[in-house]
Amino acid sequence: MALDELKSALPDYAKDLRLNLGSVIGNSDLPQQQLWGTVLACAIASRSPRVLRELEPEAKAQLSPEAYTAAKSAAAIMAMNNVFYRTRHLLSDPEYGTLRAGLRMNVIGNPGVEKVDFELWSLAVSAVNGCGQCLDSHEQVLRAAGVDRETIQEAFKIAAVLQAVAATLDAEAVLDAEAVPVG
Repeated sequence: MALDELKSALPDYAKDLRLNLGSVIGNSDLPQQQLWGTVLACAIASRSPRVLRELEPEAKAQLSPEAYTAAKSAAAIMAMNNVFYRTRHLLSDPEYGTLRAGLRMNVIGNPGVEKVDFELWSLAVSAVNGCGQCLDSHEQVLRAAGVDRETIQEAFKIAAVLQAVAATLDAEAVLDAEAVPVG
């Protein structure tokens, strides 16, 4: 299984990540669609070729074609929204918050899966991308839909662990490449 590949690739100094990776994915209480949609969206958001390459096949096997596409859509739209809304929030001029965004976001209204699942994936990607305004917005929609805090936390735990695994494996790949003599 790809999860085992990722765990075994982690260096000894990242043992906690190895344990957490097995826990947040292997022992998750989330329904399979929510779990694997979150995993896929966060793997994409991590920008790590290795993490995405290892986890995508299992996500594709666990998700319907519609959910697979929707999880990728969540990663794509939130890559844009997280930059836009984070920037608007960080600018000291509050007038930017009154301007029309003028960006297409139709997939949020019609994601092709249950709205709660798409919102959960969007929240998890927003955690990876660090957009507080998007996190608040998606958390409020989820809470209004009756989703409990434990489920929401489960999604951002997956986001946190996958991002840490991605950063660690990408750093190790760079360090390993530097250790190989050139020429």
